[in-house]
Amino acid sequence: MENRSTRIAILNPDKCKPNKCKQECKRSCPVVRTGKLCIEVLPTSKDARISEELCIGCGICVKKCPFGAIEIINLPKSLDKYTTHRYGLNSFKLHRLPVPRPGEVLGLVGTNGIGKSTALKILAGQLKPNLGRFNKPPAWPEILAYFRGSELQSYFIHLLEDKLKAIIKPQDVEDIQRQYDGKSVREVLKQIDERGMKEELCVDLELNNVLDSNIGYLSGGELQRFAIAVVAMQNADIYIFDEPSSFLDVKQRLKAAKVIRSLIRPDSYVIVVEHDLSVLDYLSDHICCLYGKPRAYGVVTLPFSVREGINIFLSGFIPTENLRFRDESLTFKVVETPQESSDQIGMYARYRYPSMARTLGKFKLQVIEGEFTDSQIIVMLGENGTGKTTFIKMLANHFKHNSNVEIPKLHVSYKAQKIRLPASTVGDCLHMKIRDSCTHPQFVTDVMKPLQIEELKDREVTNLSGGEQQRVALCLCLGQPADIYLIDEPSAYLDSEQRIVAAKVIKRFILHAKKTAFVVEHDFIMATYLADKVIVYEGKPSVDCIANSPQSLLGGMNLFLSQLDITFRRDPTNYRPRINKLNSIKDREQKAAGSYYYLND
Repeated sequence: MENRSTRIAILNPDKCKPNKCKQECKRSCPVVRTGKLCIEVLPTSKDARISEELCIGCGICVKKCPFGAIEIINLPKSLDKYTTHRYGLNSFKLHRLPVPRPGEVLGLVGTNGIGKSTALKILAGQLKPNLGRFNKPPAWPEILAYFRGSELQSYFIHLLEDKLKAIIKPQDVEDIQRQYDGKSVREVLKQIDERGMKEELCVDLELNNVLDSNIGYLSGGELQRFAIAVVAMQNADIYIFDEPSSFLDVKQRLKAAKVIRSLIRPDSYVIVVEHDLSVLDYLSDHICCLYGKPRAYGVVTLPFSVREGINIFLSGFIPTENLRFRDESLTFKVVETPQESSDQIGMYARYRYPSMARTLGKFKLQVIEGEFTDSQIIVMLGENGTGKTTFIKMLANHFKHNSNVEIPKLHVSYKAQKIRLPASTVGDCLHMKIRDSCTHPQFVTDVMKPLQIEELKDREVTNLSGGEQQRVALCLCLGQPADIYLIDEPSAYLDSEQRIVAAKVIKRFILHAKKTAFVVEHDFIMATYLADKVIVYEGKPSVDCIANSPQSLLGGMNLFLSQLDITFRRDPTNYRPRINKLNSIKDREQKAAGSYYYLND
């Protein structure tokens, strides 16, 4: 009985189609053959129901299901008593909760579908934890007794007594756009400014230029900054930010981080979910990791120090629980020069592009001539509105430029910032766009398997999440034969783990295919991992900007970070870039030496 209580059966309702199969799961189940209803499919039901009490964990139904809709997972026995919430039979299950502390920022890190949003809803009082009893949810006295002896007991008591007011900045900022559509930014901020911080926050979050704009017409970055301002202007005891850095450039991310940290009071709680590990490191005082199996179950760890928490997530091993939740650890060892010999480098083809200019309305972009070689990734660094996407389109000959010079004729594959995929299944889309590549063994091994494209093939493109669409778009871009791959913000919508996988896929593909990639990226960890050379953009955003020639990673990063007035060091364990706290000893030492970016620590 003890083993049965720790086995869960997960059924994917999107994949389960009992009307389109012969119900092989039920026919082949040995428990059903003994006369017990372990798997039940009613004539009126849209999916099957699996009894976890009767299931013996043989796994036959998993292999027999033609749609791959069933998962049988054996959980650690000790987790059974820590079940916090379950949505229903054969659905997601969350174990434990993050423990927020007053006067500190608690950061949450984990993959998509692991329970971060569920935990936030419970901590905000929007979702009542059922302790796994979805058929007969417990009353609050029993829930409080369950949390007895922990900091969460007093937290929930104060939440129930209305002594704590919680505000959430949602993950999807379009929710706020729909809520306030038709109103101007100035009108909404004036209406909700409870703390008298409107003027200060509009400067910090660069909202003065859009105060008279209709909220329905704001771009993603403007909407994100507006959403952060909406939360920061209100009086509350619990401030919750779900992915506050999406759509923002590096400079705006750091400004948003400073605004979030300014909300700390001795009696206030601040909780942040963030996939950009550099920003999470800069923001947080403690970290809770979430591990498990996406859309099946999630487990929350105890709070760790910031460095230890992020390193545990990257290593995939929790020493306090002696538990490994990922097969391989993730490291970011970066070298200044390629490992090839000088003879091999001399064999690479070299390409040059001329000095160019482009005027779009009031915006003017000046591109300084440069060169690049095969097997090279060039990352473009700059604020939003400095013309990175414009430069990419000029290289791809999507835009005409104002110079009387021709760009070398090269075959170009372009992944746009805004993803537009044809309305079909993913499999049909791949067959239509990259038929040869998606059947090539090398491409399948290097690109499709790491990006987990195979499991999406039967899905309709319109039903994919943002992260799934991003992975398909990246696969389509790399699958097209080309000399240059232009990739615009490949990390958007991806979680921390998927970003690292995507970076490794791009790096390995460009190296093996001996092609060149130009990448626009705001996630600093992903940008530094990818870059062989960098192009730094200078000037006033949306007015007049200059794109410098490609330069070395160290020189380019030093130039870019000196513009932002921040310094980076490297973690000695996994070499990930870490932002130094402003005016810390390390920050002052590096600025005095002119070393804003360290390759080695």
